[in-house]
Amino acid sequence: MTSHVILRVLLKLLIPVIMLFALYVQFHGDYGPGGGFQAGVIFGAGMILYALIFGLEPALRVFSPNVLRTLVAAGVMLYGGVGVATILFGGNFLDYDVLAHDPHHGQHLGILLVELGVGLTVAAVMATIFFTFAGRGRTDA
Repeated sequence: MTSHVILRVLLKLLIPVIMLFALYVQFHGDYGPGGGFQAGVIFGAGMILYALIFGLEPALRVFSPNVLRTLVAAGVMLYGGVGVATILFGGNFLDYDVLAHDPHHGQHLGILLVELGVGLTVAAVMATIFFTFAGRGRTDA
């Protein structure tokens, strides 16, 4: 891996751009194509690319398995929590209209939160699956 200096330098420049594009897809999903799943896949692919180029051990230091498990749970809880909140506010499950003073604002807030939960979960699950299979058979990981 140490002989690929150009590839490592190039990826140190590209990975932040990939992550930034994932955030763009995440938050632009209300207004155009994209959303939580697509952003999660892009973000997860960035994490996997980091692990492929810099190695499994450095990637596990950056993306700790405990943090990834927490993000998986947090994403699912955010998605479900929005649904429960809409019930508590007097609407149906995931009826976003009741989340704000105006139904239009409620729709945007609800979709933003649900898509954020989906994005967190997808990115963390992709990285967890990759790290699990990449570390298979290793006694030190």
